[in-house]
Amino acid sequence: MVQWDSLPDALKNDTVRLYYEKLEAKKGGLIAKRLFDIVVSAFMIAILSPVLLLLAILIKADSKGPVFYRQERVTAANRSFRIFKFRTMVQNADQIGALITAEKDPRITKMGTRLRKCRLDELPQLFNVLKGEMTFVGTRPEVRKYVDVYTDEMQATLLLPAGITSLASIYYKDEDEIMERYIAAGSTVDEVYIQHVLPEKMKYNLEYLRSFRFFGDIKLMWKTAVSVLK
Repeated sequence: MVQWDSLPDALKNDTVRLYYEKLEAKKGGLIAKRLFDIVVSAFMIAILSPVLLLLAILIKADSKGPVFYRQERVTAANRSFRIFKFRTMVQNADQIGALITAEKDPRITKMGTRLRKCRLDELPQLFNVLKGEMTFVGTRPEVRKYVDVYTDEMQATLLLPAGITSLASIYYKDEDEIMERYIAAGSTVDEVYIQHVLPEKMKYNLEYLRSFRFFGDIKLMWKTAVSVLK
């Protein structure tokens, strides 16, 4: 975890300090969390390399464009990084639509639909975990546009690296369907996400910070695997 004095001014508010002090008291768990990230991400990259190669070939065969989607996201201490994901949308999708996708977004490719359904598009984030830009369990990384509307309390989620999975990821696995309902009622994608989805997801993310335990991370990873298989 980044030291308090090294945090950007936007994070140095009284509410964030309360979360910081809770996490500071769990240094051993945070060290174990980082060691786990390094060992398991390296192992999974080695074991899954044939799968990653196969998926890359299928993506290239399905539509024009790069294999990877490298969007800028935000992680610990409000730092920007470029996320690794398999591309699931048409080339230059960011330039022809919203940054958040709804269930029936026409920009999603056929292969992209399959990858998203099983969350296989997230596999390349193992490289972000190995680099320390992400962790296995933590708040999903947002684009700068949405981080800029965080409340003081939401800023606390930037004390730790962004995660591949979280409680919010499990309970909001049908996020696209939720957004589709609001959009059908006349709201824009950004309005729905900022006003309805983001605040609800943040309740789970903040609860994770308050109750962080290393073995709690292991349990949550297992729950994610079960949820995907279901």
